[in-house]
Amino acid sequence: MMNLQRSLLATAVLTAATLTNAQATELTVYTAVESDDLQKYAERFNQAHPDIDIRWVRDSTGVITARLLAEKDNPQADMIWGLAATSLLVLEDEGMLKRYAPAGVENLDPKFVDAAYTREGQDPAWVGMDAWVAAICYNTIEGERNGVPKPTSWADLAKPEYKGQVIMPNPNSSGTGYLDVASWLQLWGEEQGWEYMDSLHDNIARYTHSGSAPCSLAATGETTVGVSFAFRGARLKSQGAPLELVFPEEGLGWDMEAAAIMAGTDKLEAAQTLMDWAVSEEANELYNEGYAVVAYPGVAQQIENYPADIVDRMIDADFQWAAVNRSRVLEEWQSRYGSKSEE
Repeated sequence: MMNLQRSLLATAVLTAATLTNAQATELTVYTAVESDDLQKYAERFNQAHPDIDIRWVRDSTGVITARLLAEKDNPQADMIWGLAATSLLVLEDEGMLKRYAPAGVENLDPKFVDAAYTREGQDPAWVGMDAWVAAICYNTIEGERNGVPKPTSWADLAKPEYKGQVIMPNPNSSGTGYLDVASWLQLWGEEQGWEYMDSLHDNIARYTHSGSAPCSLAATGETTVGVSFAFRGARLKSQGAPLELVFPEEGLGWDMEAAAIMAGTDKLEAAQTLMDWAVSEEANELYNEGYAVVAYPGVAQQIENYPADIVDRMIDADFQWAAVNRSRVLEEWQSRYGSKSEE
């Protein structure tokens, strides 16, 4: 796993505008939400709650997860808003989350809520916001130039004609990278899944720190194929990038962004206010501007460049398995493939 000290130094901090109200509560919130979306979310929340001044700490999923675990005995965050559910399950197992049932949680799709709430009637330790889905970004111009055909499956990416033409995220730093690895191991079983990744590794040019980077690199022609997530590719294609968005026929790995309150926070009331807003219909309408699948039923509208049956293509993901096996899988992945990772 990448050096934690470097990761902490690289963490970007986005602080909400200073309020003139001297009584405003400052809330430190850790997040892995994409920067352009985070700005929208922050502005909308601040319009509704100007009495809460949020200090945002943002980085990729793996970096934020590692930071939270490193701070376990001296927590710095009051709340998490927008981190993979698989990471929150790890934090929950460490006793780091404060259970809370936000107002309106009963309106959400049950698969977006901690199972302890839906099955056992406990207050949930975390609540989902939206789902992000694996996809392949294929640059049509570079594909033609390099004689690399458009893939239709994950298996295609391991074929000889893709050698040196594929970039994907490092699962140690990227939630997208980890959902890819975890989904392949669940789709095919561990033996076949690792065999697939061995073959894929031969074709990988490099592994990126960020989950959105491979698609962005495909959009600019720096690679032919980027293994990324769907909404980044859809957005870039809408902006005119020469991309085709591929949804592999074997099925799409996915994870959900979720929110949780940190145990021990002394800003509990403000954190609960943010949790209440995070599960609201208004917030879910905002999430739907970038994500085709959101927690609030009936809110999601069709997203440009997404297939209408995106939900049907998502695999039956086992988040508990992904959380329990996270450290083991990441260590194995690093020992096999870490030599091609970005520094």
